[in-house]
Amino acid sequence: MQNKITIQQILPEIVFSASRSGGAGGQNVNKVNTKITLRFSIDNSQLLSDEEKELLKHHLQKSLTDAGEILIIAQEKRTQLENKRLAMAKLQKLIDKCYIRKKKRIATKATKASQQKRLESKKRNSEKKKNRSVDF
Repeated sequence: MQNKITIQQILPEIVFSASRSGGAGGQNVNKVNTKITLRFSIDNSQLLSDEEKELLKHHLQKSLTDAGEILIIAQEKRTQLENKRLAMAKLQKLIDKCYIRKKKRIATKATKASQQKRLESKKRNSEKKKNRSVDF
């Protein structure tokens, strides 16, 4: 397939916004806008090919907003810069997941020993249950 999409390629189309966040930060938390919201619109991207857009939309359909945007929020760190890096890392991880192909399962036949073991187990359980019945 084509080369993987990197954050550096789509960085001009990513929109960051900052707001106040909860969590760690002490007195700083109520005064400083450290929460970062990253938005990336797949449909409006000029840098992605149609094939790449379809790949992302297919794999990330649960993560997309109604407007077709990827929305990532980072507020774990105490500074905007650290949260921005964290948000970009999360986006890169999402994109990388799209390129992982699941291996096809190759059907195999059960071995004679495993079949025998299964049948013996069934017989034992059957006997156990027969012995439970009370004859009057």
